[in-house]
Order: sequence, then C-alpha cells, then structure tokens
Amino acid sequence: MGLVLHDDVPFSGPVGEAVNGEAPGPRPAEDFSLVLGGPLYRGYLRGGLLRPPVDLVERRIVAFVVLTWLPLLLLTLLEGSALGGVKVPFLLDVDVHIRFLVALPLLISAELLVHQRIRTTVGQFISRGIVAPADRGRFEEIVGSTVRLRNSVAIELALLFGSFTLGYWIWRDNLSLYVDTWYFTLGAEGGRHHTAAGWWYGLVSLGVFRFVLFRWYFRLAVWYVFLWRVARLPLRLNPLHPDRAGGLGFLGNSVFAFQPLLIAHTAFLAGVIFNEIWHENMKLPAFQLEIAGSVGLLMAMALLPLTFFIVRLAAAKREGSRLYGHLAMRYADEFRDKWLQGKSPAGEPLVGSADIQSLADLGGSYDTLREMGFFPIGRRSVVTLAIAIALPFAPLLPTMVPLKDLMTRVIGKFL
Repeated sequence: MGLVLHDDVPFSGPVGEAVNGEAPGPRPAEDFSLVLGGPLYRGYLRGGLLRPPVDLVERRIVAFVVLTWLPLLLLTLLEGSALGGVKVPFLLDVDVHIRFLVALPLLISAELLVHQRIRTTVGQFISRGIVAPADRGRFEEIVGSTVRLRNSVAIELALLFGSFTLGYWIWRDNLSLYVDTWYFTLGAEGGRHHTAAGWWYGLVSLGVFRFVLFRWYFRLAVWYVFLWRVARLPLRLNPLHPDRAGGLGFLGNSVFAFQPLLIAHTAFLAGVIFNEIWHENMKLPAFQLEIAGSVGLLMAMALLPLTFFIVRLAAAKREGSRLYGHLAMRYADEFRDKWLQGKSPAGEPLVGSADIQSLADLGGSYDTLREMGFFPIGRRSVVTLAIAIALPFAPLLPTMVPLKDLMTRVIGKFL
C-alpha cells in the first residue's frame, strides 16, 4: 500500500502519426491522444488543414464555416430570404448562426485542448508511479488497443453515413420549425418544400455538423474504454496523498479538457430554444426540463468515467485506514509510555521535544486519510463545470421579462 510518488515532470515525447494517423501496435503512454488518427484526421493532413499534431485550428474552423454557413448566406441572398420574404429569414434564424459560428468552432477547437490535456493525464499514470513497473506492459497494451479503436475506419464511416442519412430524416420530420422559413416553405395542404438553401442546409451543413458531433461521442466512448481498462489494473494508490484522491486527483482536471465540447451542446440548444421563443411564441419556462436535463446529461457524460475508480479508491482507503491505525496506535502507545508515564530518558527536556510535533503531524495525516474521497474530483470543480455548461442559457433569461422592464428594475435598485 505504501507508495513514494515521483515528482511530476512535464510529459513530452514523439507525437507519432505525423504521416498517416495510424498506430499499428502498442504505443508509449506519451503518445496517447484521443484526437489523432482516423479518416478525418488523415483528410485534414492531405487537405493542408492540419499541421501535426493538431495545429492550424483556425484554418479548420474557417474551412468548416465556409462549407456549412457561407453557402446558406449566399443562397438566401439570391432567393430573397436572407432578411425577409418569409416568417423566419436566414439572418434572423439564431439557431443556425449559433450552430455554425459558435458551436461548430468550439467542437473544432476542442481538439487542441483535449489532445494536450488528455495526453498529459495519461502520462501521469506512469510518472506518478500509479501503474507499477511490473504492470507497465499491460498499461502499454491498453494504450495500444485504445489507439487502434480510435483509428477505426469502419466506425468513422458508419458515423458519416448515419449523419447524412438517418440524421437528415430525423431533422426534417421532427426538429425543424413548422413555419415558413428560409429553408422550408409551407404548401397549400400543409406540406413543406425545400428551398435551394434548405437542401444545402439539410443535406450538407447539418450533416457535417452531426458528423463532427458524433465523432466526438465516439472519442468520448474511446476515453471511457481506456479508463475502464486502466481501473482494472492493480493501481498503486496512496491514501495519504494530499489530493484526497489517492493520487488520482489529476483525473478530475482532465474533465475540463472536454469543456468546449460540453459548452457547444448547450450553446446550440440555447439557439434552438431562442428560435422557438422568438418565432413560435413559446415561453422559457416551457423548456426548463430540457435545460435541466441537458445540463445533467452533459455533466454525467463528463464525470461518468471517473466512477470507474470508485472501487479502487474505496479499497485503498480501507486498507490505508487499517495500516495507519496500527501505526498511530503504536506511536501513541510509545508517546504515552514516554511522556505520560514518566519513562522518558533522564535529562531529556519536554520543552522543544519533537515528539509532540510528530504527534500533531500524525493527527494531520490521519485527517488527510479520513477526508479521502471515492471520486477523483472535488465538489468545487463539479460546481464550476456545471456553471460553465449552463452559461449559454443565460442570454435566454431576458426573454422572460421585456428588456425595457428589466432595465427599469435594475436601474431602480441603484436609485
């Protein structure tokens, strides 16, 4: 159970996959990444949209905006539905602008943050000594098999197919506004007909957005698989570690690597809700379940893999309590015999004795052990994450009170 932790050092090493994004066998932990590899990554390389490992983020964002949003603007300008002509003109469709100018760039930019932080996180299993040298081979095997799963061509092609077929039918029949818009016009018998911009929106723009989003879901699943398998190893956890998580506190920080991905979800959901409030006269309280449910679901997505270590942490705390209890009892007995029962060596002064400070330090170490949790993330971090995820819904609050009344109330508080 005892564990001497190594000093944390910056983790560096060859990134690999600079040519084709493939990883044929077990890889060193230093090379682990959720972002590198797969057909889209290789497409980025061939198209000049990426410099290994994940540089040129701005170039990829511009490319996706040009592919998804710019054609819609040009087509609606040609059709006369950019600013008027229909109940919901293109430039007044908040959902589409947030989806392609805010949420999609967040999904693309998340690649860099996830690559950097998750790679460092995986490295700490080794640098902190949590994976014993004897289990290093098994750990590297887990890394290698996870990388091969991440690079799956079949899965990525299936996501691509589903994004441009099944996703389109679901959107057309269930998720689009049922009024005259820049992408659909209502016929005499209630039928809906695509505009030219609507065809591009439904078949290209939304398909691209869904593919990028579903690809991230797959990457999250890969991360779950990796942590699930690592949690099954005989990890060397130290219940006296000051992070109160047996030395696994760094896993809590990894959650924030996915923050742009999580915020992208609530951003485009806020856009959808705003559209229905503005164009279909809905009220914000009608969406309270959707808002609360989305925040809860996204929190669960981020925190779920940390639960894989609960059993290990609980076992480490129990064993640590048993061993530390024996040590504390032995020290307390010797302290009592020496100082309370008068068995101290002749001439040894009580004042200035290090024994009393050692006894206090013993109590402090016990407090660390007692406060050790079974979840490698603190409450403050969980609350911070929840606030960040819910923040895109804040601009919807003024829809409950007219802006003029809201300003009058706010100013009135200061007068």
